[in-house]
Amino acid sequence: MADLWDFNKVNYVGNGNLGTGDGFHYYNPDEIIGGKKMRDWLRFSVAYWHTFDQRLVDPFGDGTAIRPYDKYTDPMDQALAKVDYAFEFYDKLGVDYLAFHDRDLAPEGDTLRETNKNLDKVVDKIVEYQKTSGMKVLWNTANMFTNPRFVSGAATSPYADIFAYSAAQLKHSLEIGKRVGAENYVFWGGREGYESLWNTDMKREQEHAAKIFHLAKDYATEIGFDAQMLLEPKPKEPTTHQYDFDAATTIAFMKEYDLDKDFKLNLEGNHANLAGHTYQHEIRVAREAGLLGSLDANQGDKLIGWDIDEFPSDLYEAVAAMYEVVEDGGIGPHGGLNFDSKPRRSSFEANDLLYAHMVGMDTFAAGLRIATKMKEDHVLENLVTERYSSYDSGIGADIESGKADFKTLEEYSMDKTQADLRNATHSDHLEQVKDTINHYIIDALSK
Repeated sequence: MADLWDFNKVNYVGNGNLGTGDGFHYYNPDEIIGGKKMRDWLRFSVAYWHTFDQRLVDPFGDGTAIRPYDKYTDPMDQALAKVDYAFEFYDKLGVDYLAFHDRDLAPEGDTLRETNKNLDKVVDKIVEYQKTSGMKVLWNTANMFTNPRFVSGAATSPYADIFAYSAAQLKHSLEIGKRVGAENYVFWGGREGYESLWNTDMKREQEHAAKIFHLAKDYATEIGFDAQMLLEPKPKEPTTHQYDFDAATTIAFMKEYDLDKDFKLNLEGNHANLAGHTYQHEIRVAREAGLLGSLDANQGDKLIGWDIDEFPSDLYEAVAAMYEVVEDGGIGPHGGLNFDSKPRRSSFEANDLLYAHMVGMDTFAAGLRIATKMKEDHVLENLVTERYSSYDSGIGADIESGKADFKTLEEYSMDKTQADLRNATHSDHLEQVKDTINHYIIDALSK
């Protein structure tokens, strides 16, 4: 079969050439970094929805995308053709994983029975390609937010028929996950929130959300689908408030409803920004709770107030994110970096899909190189150890061990002068810390 895409396979060319689009400058998949191959650290995944379905619309403009499979006008013909294009794209990009929603793959019918039949035809073709290509599925999920029936949510809908339909859709989606060998299953509550509290039974809606998660986990166990279950936080947009607002809120929800033993978190950079956090913050919260599951690799724009899903190119943010990953020993063990990202509306040619993934992969590969070097040199570890060293002996050790109480702490503090207390603190030299990180970035990229 002739090449479907008008571009060549991407190879590692090193960082000696400052040109773009000629190959990977920092991502060398089989190079050993920190004891593992880069491909095993990063486990890059292509998001089916943005890469092959996204028409590059925005709130003020129609789609601009030009795609080679647009020549197929019948929805099922196009859906089946996209699989051919997708697997050639994976091969030319050199990735090992893909991710998809159920509704990314095939058009809906009038009934769930018809929809499942359409979907199964496309999944059959994907499974055949997996046998010959070795491509794996990082995760799959169900789209329960696009169709108008989900206007008031899916699991949190006030309408019992919608809850029932959502459960039925999830059942088939979990069965597909088992068929394609998905390593994770993601629950993203695109409309699981409220627009107004005046007409919302918030407690009941959260209980219904927890109920469908438990039902899903129970069914996955029943059919032998042992994927890691993931919840993906997002604070708002399209609703005023979504129940999985950020990592901390979602973890509290998981603990409240006894989900934290079976579920972890899938975190996204753009969602972190919408919640008023950095990506690093969200990963840190999940990591320290032992609930870091997987990551969606994208970035937002600090000047734009919606979820723009831009391909990651901010090296500083990538270093911060990958430092947390390196601290955790990896993303996982089942997680990876899924490009929940789309080119800008002005980047509408087919080859822009390739360039966009290349910059994202190189950005996180460079971030891995830098973060690993900082970890090996213990540069931040030593800084943090020194900053909290007062808890290693004396009154600090008593506080840590639980030996101190209010009476002993009062006795210790009662006659301390203002000068004593002032001298107990030290400058954090934060600007010097940031300068050190800059040096690591510049040094790593100059080699």
